Amino acid sequence: MDFCHFPVKIVKRSKGRSAVEAAAYRSGTKLTNEWDGQTHDYTRKRGVVHTEIMLPPHAPPEFSDRATLWNSVEQIEKAKDSQLARDIEAALPRELSREQQLALIRSFVKDNFVDKGMCADFALHDKGNGNPHVHILLTVRPLKESGQWGAKCRKVYDLDERGQRIPDGKGGWKNHREDTTDWNDKGNVELWRKAWADYVNRAQAAIGLSDRIDHRSYKRQGIDKIPSVHLGVAAFQMEKRGIKTRKGDLNRQIAADNKLLKEIKARITRLYNWSKEEAAKPQAEQPAMSQLWAAQQEMSGQPRSSYGRVKKLQEQAALFNLLNANGITTMQELFEKVSGMNKAYYDLRGEIVSGERQIKKLEERIAMYEQYEKHKEICRQLKKVKPEKREQFREQHYTEVALYEAAARYLDELKAAGEPIKPKSWRREVDTLTAKKNLQYQEMRAMREELKAVEKLKKTAEQLAKNEPTRKKEELEL
Repeated sequence: MDFCHFPVKIVKRSKGRSAVEAAAYRSGTKLTNEWDGQTHDYTRKRGVVHTEIMLPPHAPPEFSDRATLWNSVEQIEKAKDSQLARDIEAALPRELSREQQLALIRSFVKDNFVDKGMCADFALHDKGNGNPHVHILLTVRPLKESGQWGAKCRKVYDLDERGQRIPDGKGGWKNHREDTTDWNDKGNVELWRKAWADYVNRAQAAIGLSDRIDHRSYKRQGIDKIPSVHLGVAAFQMEKRGIKTRKGDLNRQIAADNKLLKEIKARITRLYNWSKEEAAKPQAEQPAMSQLWAAQQEMSGQPRSSYGRVKKLQEQAALFNLLNANGITTMQELFEKVSGMNKAYYDLRGEIVSGERQIKKLEERIAMYEQYEKHKEICRQLKKVKPEKREQFREQHYTEVALYEAAARYLDELKAAGEPIKPKSWRREVDTLTAKKNLQYQEMRAMREELKAVEKLKKTAEQLAKNEPTRKKEELEL
């Protein structure tokens, strides 16, 4: 079960963004922002296959026009640091038809946003590169029943234990601000992500797909699985053409690592259950290790090829070393060994998964820093361009500017969270973690060889148990 891609952001004027520009880009249209007079032309943008505005019943009908809706938002917000809109992006299942994708989007948007009073402007993007997704732009200011914009927050007076207002000592009353809606509640993002996962899973089940997504990360799901990295459009296209990328190589290694962890888990679970069951039998019914060893040598036969003979010698050496080095002479001692391996496996796997997640996080930081540095010069040039030619320059270098701005936002969020931007330190930590991970996987592979040796004993014990009725019958006949 995969976890879903569902980032939620706010379009802020303080970051130099506007709701009109965001709407123009997502819809691939040309819109003029009446608040600052700037025209944003994205009519050359590829991959916009459908756009639509959904409104609550009390919204003015003219809001069905994109320019009218978002210019109304721009005009009602007076502050230079106003929050203008909420921006959501969600990946769509490739297996759904276009009509099914649109039905999924409409039902989700209506139930979770429009029915709550928000105006929604969504655009479905699909360049045919295997990455269909939807952008949902939402209003953040409530509408009154009259169709006029309402207040985002209201003043509420603080009251004492008798319900009376509390003087502030300055001739007024103590008070605080409260939101007029719960749209900004931090818990909403979790609810929306879960709802999106539920809607997608229902849509996939309706067409007979067994695949499911989960809004929680693997860690929160309790799955010790290493998550793959998001390729992005550029890396996806290169991989599709047979050109290997760093992200692609990382995902291939992660897939191999997950396969090894899954294999060892299956082996150790089977052996743990078998040895526990055997150790619980009466002593007289338990085969001795020396008996199993001798029977295993006899049953394995003599291989014909030199490769087979070498392989047999290696297997015998591994089994002998396992029994001799651990002083295993009874089934109870074998169970204790397997039980110890079981605990060691889960401890080691936990360390590996934790390290892999940290490597993934650092690799993402490094990639975004490199993206920032690569396209920084284009944005320097953009700042020097005359205002009247800026949009033309931006359109000509749209990809580079978009990549730079995305990387800049990512790094700004890191700094805001108190994380220093230290790419050299990140790389050193990745190298250290990778070296540690490689040693841990050597331990895992060594454990797998020990498990294979125990599996030989298990197979021999099962064969002896199968032959036991025949042997007893022969003894009776004699």
